[in-house]
Amino acid sequence: MQATLYIIGTGPGDPEQLTLKAMKALNTCSVLVTPKGSVNGNSTALAIVSQAVDTSAKEILELYFPMKKIHIGAEPEAEVRDAWQHAARTVLARMEQGKDVAFPTLGDPAVYSTGYYLYENIMAINPAATVKFISGITAMSSCSAATAIPVCLGDEMLAVIPATFKDNRLRKILEMFDTIVLMKVHKVIPHLCQLLGELGLLDKSVLVERAGMDDERVFTDLTAITAPPHYFSTIIIRKKQ
Repeated sequence: MQATLYIIGTGPGDPEQLTLKAMKALNTCSVLVTPKGSVNGNSTALAIVSQAVDTSAKEILELYFPMKKIHIGAEPEAEVRDAWQHAARTVLARMEQGKDVAFPTLGDPAVYSTGYYLYENIMAINPAATVKFISGITAMSSCSAATAIPVCLGDEMLAVIPATFKDNRLRKILEMFDTIVLMKVHKVIPHLCQLLGELGLLDKSVLVERAGMDDERVFTDLTAITAPPHYFSTIIIRKKQ
């Protein structure tokens, strides 16, 4: 039987938000390949999975995925490209041994995830490889549940974007859409507060840190944030209260 790679969304961080389908695949696969953002760091996705699945008998490979900006349509930096290709070859080597591989990734694989970079590189090497995606709960869904704030209703327009744009796109999107979900906010809070203040949106903005976890925090006043929040932080800006 041909081996399969499962690219699995782990949800925003709470292991109880792993889906039943994700749990089934994680329990079945004999190999876990997990991404980490620094060479000497640990995989957050693995930490989430390990709280819900017995990994003691599995082969676990933590692979470095550089956390650098990716510009669609442009060639990635050599370090990034080499890391993706190394990950693809590592996964394919296990699959050629007949081993099913699970690749857990934060949130949902379809939203700003390393999962699709791995998928594209595997397909480039072996277009016949069997790869299946298992969706996960998105950060914005978990933040919406934590605050009882709907993401969008009726004919409202929604934008989901990283908050790290260096050009004028962020301002234009904030002006255009009814609800804006900002991801990757933890390093740019002072800049966001200034911009949201200029646009009169500070009082319509909520930041949720570590949504769904025991130490979850909700900030309705972004100016009260005196230190960078955790990486697991998302802002929902809803203009229509």
